[in-house]
Amino acid sequence: MKVCIKEDRCQGHARCVYFAPDVFEIDDEGYSSVNVDHEDVPAELQAGVRKAAANCPELAIEISE
Repeated sequence: MKVCIKEDRCQGHARCVYFAPDVFEIDDEGYSSVNVDHEDVPAELQAGVRKAAANCPELAIEISE
């Protein structure tokens, strides 16, 4: 699984960090980004990434299998 944040949609709600703190991080301006070490999401973190995507009010998280 690969994950990315659509930067033009992210509004800084940080729900993704709540569900997958190892994969997502908050930048200095309060917006989310994907930790470069986890662009290819390990199997043990995939459930959290799916929850993060499902709970993003802006639909800013894009997952590809």
